[in-house]
Amino acid sequence: MKKLILIGRSECGKTTLKQALKKEELRYEKTQYVEYGSCILDTPGEYIENRNLGGAVALYAYEADVVGLVVSATEPYSLLSPNITSMANREVIGIVTKIDQKNANPKRVAKWLELAGCKKIFFTSSYQDIGIDELIEYLN
Repeated sequence: MKKLILIGRSECGKTTLKQALKKEELRYEKTQYVEYGSCILDTPGEYIENRNLGGAVALYAYEADVVGLVVSATEPYSLLSPNITSMANREVIGIVTKIDQKNANPKRVAKWLELAGCKKIFFTSSYQDIGIDELIEYLN
């Protein structure tokens, strides 16, 4: 499996997605530091939310084969700058999480990810097991 780094703001669903991809029990777990797994790197949301920590995310991306920009379908706005994927020398995919939520707007979030430069976008719900197998297949 290709090594994936998950990047996104706090509470967008990165850690829950990691657990779903690994077929683990889903439980809330605040990521305090970059967690290295055998095939998934999970980053704290603060790394993308804080301008001073943004450079660390770029450095950690070198450890992965694929960069996953994660945005919740419930987000009212995007932190991602247009064409930000051009800064990566790795494949960058978009991952829309929480598509099963009542106030979800996955089409809007997909548009944000497209504007950021993502060519491939996955729509997921970790709790409903939607899109998880497709993402695993893509990474294999």
